Amino acid sequence: MLSRRLLRIKVVKALFAHFKSDADNMIASEKTLMTSIDKSYDLFFQLLALPVELVRYARQRQEIARAKKLPTFEDLNPNTRFVDNAVIRTIANSDAVNDYLAVRKLGWEHYPDFIRTLYGQLIESAYFTEYMAQESGSFELDRRFVEDFFKELQNCDALDTVLEEISILWSDDLPYVLVMILRALGALRPAHTELKIPPKFKSDDDPAFVKTLFEKSLVNYDKYQSYIEKFTSNWDVERIVFMDNLIMGTAMAELTEFPAIPVKVTLDEWIEISKYYSTPGSSTFINGVLDKIVESLTAEGRIKKSGRGLL
Repeated sequence: MLSRRLLRIKVVKALFAHFKSDADNMIASEKTLMTSIDKSYDLFFQLLALPVELVRYARQRQEIARAKKLPTFEDLNPNTRFVDNAVIRTIANSDAVNDYLAVRKLGWEHYPDFIRTLYGQLIESAYFTEYMAQESGSFELDRRFVEDFFKELQNCDALDTVLEEISILWSDDLPYVLVMILRALGALRPAHTELKIPPKFKSDDDPAFVKTLFEKSLVNYDKYQSYIEKFTSNWDVERIVFMDNLIMGTAMAELTEFPAIPVKVTLDEWIEISKYYSTPGSSTFINGVLDKIVESLTAEGRIKKSGRGLL
């Protein structure tokens, strides 16, 4: 399932786009937000299809090699460990994966150059060479190889380029979706004939969390900014970037509108997000301001937490 951190990032990026485009239709902006979340879930399946497509390409290469007029011994007797990988075969045969890909019109058939490039990088990698050189195979060996493959995608420039070409809404989603995939692979067992697909959301609370956080942050933006100004009056206004204020305002919405979310969780999440989506010094600044805001809102009785471990 998509993590709450990714959902928070989607919200703040949607708010940023709404304000910077001078949009005046909250419903339309919220619809775009939910579409971007749907696309993140699409990416899970798009990436799952990637090793399947690479195996298909590898098989084609082996068939071409066998059909040579003067094939070598290696051409006639290729190492089939990769193309016979049991984990990739389970993904390839998964009805849940294939049905989703078909319905959402996802896949890699329109990107042969990328598949060729990625395959070239794969067979030159140390982990591929080590995998193919093993004397005997096992399900665990196959799974470890596929996990290494997905981990390496984190640093694949070619993948970043093609994902941006396919959908701009996949920007920044890759690390979070790869975690989902690795968890799904970790739950796979030799006896399984299907890959267990995680739901889009952890619970029914998540869509409500996204919509409420977006709506409250947007509707109360001016009010939140006025409140924030009380704690930033000693700062040079020109040095406080828009994203800092947006993150703090969204954090205020979460602090006051979600009684079941601990204050520490909210602070930790938004401070961490600020490290990647604002300036280098923003996290320290935001941390200090939010601490004062929490103290003030608590004294005013506006932060009320309820639930197990919060009372």
